[in-house]
Amino acid sequence: MVGRRLLSTVGAAAGIAPLLVALLPAATANAHGYVTGPASRQAQCAAGTVSCGAIKYEPQSVEGPQGQRNCSAGDPRWAELDDDSKGWQVHSVGTTVDFTWKFTANHRTKDWEYFIGGTRVGHVAGNGENPPMSVTHSIDLSGFSGKQKLLAVWNIGDTTNAFYNCIDLNIGGGETPPTTTPPTTTAPTTTAPPTTTAPSTTTAPSTTPPVTTTAPGTTTDQPAGGEWRTHASYAIGDVVTYQGKQYRCLQAHTVHDPNWTPDATPALWQAL
Repeated sequence: MVGRRLLSTVGAAAGIAPLLVALLPAATANAHGYVTGPASRQAQCAAGTVSCGAIKYEPQSVEGPQGQRNCSAGDPRWAELDDDSKGWQVHSVGTTVDFTWKFTANHRTKDWEYFIGGTRVGHVAGNGENPPMSVTHSIDLSGFSGKQKLLAVWNIGDTTNAFYNCIDLNIGGGETPPTTTPPTTTAPTTTAPPTTTAPSTTTAPSTTPPVTTTAPGTTTDQPAGGEWRTHASYAIGDVVTYQGKQYRCLQAHTVHDPNWTPDATPALWQAL
């Protein structure tokens, strides 16, 4: 009697098993891939060309339902790929471009599609076959020019998912994308070496008597009207004589360099 019950239970379980298998959802295909040339946005993240988040470590994983028209596959983990202001590298290309896919795990393929805006510019059939680990498609982009964002899509053949890649292009020899040039800096006037050009200031008429008075806080060991010399300190308004000419001090300073003579440093001295 016990044996009959056991056989009955096993038979019932055997009948239920196929039903359970039929009700379970199909597993996600183990497929991964992305466009490496010209470098897609996720390829630039992986290479460190652009600073990104987690996509840096999973450029091949931008997967989502088929039929989307965005760079992130609608997955918030890859939302950075939708940011057009992020500074993506723009590739200057001709009117026909070769796009190379790298598959880290290939799978049965429905097809590959290429879009610019709402226009499908390229289509390659997959025939439900497993592609090699790398494929290249030559796509005609002659209907477009200048800077464009191209969306490349790999549609899987036995699931409803696809892999999404955006590539930024400058098509047909349009304007070269601008490059950032570091600003040019100039040395501060207080530290620049003395110029050897003649002073650009206008000499006062000879009828004007030389100024012999000094401003408050006169120089150390250098009376007004005295001979200019090195290692002396001068205040604004001090008047010195150098090689028979008189000069008025424009900036307070101490002469550390014998080349800072009044005739060679118009930023410091004004000829009278």
